[in-house]
Amino acid sequence: MIKVGDTVETIDDAIKGKVLKISGDSIFVESEDGFEFEFSANELIILDSEDNINLGSLANSSISEITREKESGKKPNYHKPKAKKRHQPTFIVDLHIHHLTDSTRGMTNFDMLNLQLDTARRQLDFAIKQRMPKMVFIHGVGEGVLRQELYTVLRRYNNVTFYDADYREFGLGATEVKIFQNVEP
Repeated sequence: MIKVGDTVETIDDAIKGKVLKISGDSIFVESEDGFEFEFSANELIILDSEDNINLGSLANSSISEITREKESGKKPNYHKPKAKKRHQPTFIVDLHIHHLTDSTRGMTNFDMLNLQLDTARRQLDFAIKQRMPKMVFIHGVGEGVLRQELYTVLRRYNNVTFYDADYREFGLGATEVKIFQNVEP
């Protein structure tokens, strides 16, 4: 309960001062600068002589203790739950030829395309066995040959649907594949 003579501070503003008088619901406070302000009781907190916040039935905490605790940088230890499989990051397979082999010397375009498609089949089978919900193939824009051949391979699977991946995340040359687990491949 606030009394005349108490040192108070406002909750919303940086005004600290002494209580001059109390009139009904209004409390008149003289600030440290000598100005008089009118507040209601729910806008003020009582400070004792050492700038401790008096919260009545709650424990007294000195402002310096609170500041020291904040500056120590200790963070609470929160338990971070593991993400469910459906929320795990998408499996990304880059089919650019320079990611699949060290050198293309001696390889024809047909050989390179077959290497890319074999990699796509092998990675898709792996994703199905691992019960991954979706994956992304990065094939690039180019002339569209790899994209069309990849679509031909994907159409042979009954348990997948495919569509252009989010261009903001992967650019224009990517295809996202959604894998349905309860359908026979």
